[in-house]
Amino acid sequence: MNRRNFVKNNVLTMSALGLGTGLWGQPVKELKADKTFNMDYAPHDGMFANSAGKDFIDQIKYMYDKGFRSIEDNGMPGRTPEMQSKIGETLAKLNMRMGVFVVPKGGNGANTLALNKQEHLDIFLDGCRKSVEIAKRCNAKWVTVVPGDFARHLPVEVQTGNVIDALRRGAEIFEPHGIVMVLEPLSDSPDLFLRTSAQTYEICRGVNSPSCKILYDIYHMQKNEGNLIKNMELTWSEIAYIQIGDNPGRQEPTTGEINYKNVFKWLNKKGYKGVLGMEHGISQPGKAGEDRLIAAYRESDAFM
Repeated sequence: MNRRNFVKNNVLTMSALGLGTGLWGQPVKELKADKTFNMDYAPHDGMFANSAGKDFIDQIKYMYDKGFRSIEDNGMPGRTPEMQSKIGETLAKLNMRMGVFVVPKGGNGANTLALNKQEHLDIFLDGCRKSVEIAKRCNAKWVTVVPGDFARHLPVEVQTGNVIDALRRGAEIFEPHGIVMVLEPLSDSPDLFLRTSAQTYEICRGVNSPSCKILYDIYHMQKNEGNLIKNMELTWSEIAYIQIGDNPGRQEPTTGEINYKNVFKWLNKKGYKGVLGMEHGISQPGKAGEDRLIAAYRESDAFM
């Protein structure tokens, strides 16, 4: 699963669904460059390539001008150390936050923590150590971990214990640096071990570390379990990070079935001050699609 490529390949595509309410067919209003949002939304590299150019640093500055105060970059480990530092310096100058990046080989179908194999654990822990150095360069606090696939020949309780043991080792690496490893349940494949917020909550409680929390991706959780606000309420003490994407289509808010204005209103009432990563595509192509993306967030953010 290449999450960075998903976002970059989809930000310029056009949805044929035409679902949702609010923005379709309406003119885009001129936005004040200095207006911030009520919540802290974080775009990805490529989301404003038509408006700001292909250089990520220029895109970050454009994001700032449009009111965003954080970014995400799943593929940060694939950038050169020099570029990682440059991104971190740019964010510091603009007083912006760095959202998640994915721990290198932090868990996938070929490297599953549920199996309790030493070679898989070694790969994971090496990725954790590398992530500490990357995080220092780009001023990151959160890193994404996916524990990998089910080991179907083992009882699920044994697999859960194996995952907890591995994540405790990872937390030992991150904790001294104040870095939070956020576990993400996904909907991409039924083979994935981590599927629901309640399951992830149980694992975080088992690891019992401030460096092991939940990444609640609203798109994936709408597909896997629904009942979004109730499930976030139940697992709230372990949620440290949130990502966004409407369903169906995995595009910006207002294009699908999720009432993001109500979700954001609830998060605001809960006092959530963290990042909301914009891990989705864009429903319309070109600069007009990027303007529409901003307008969608303005509409969904207007809950006050």
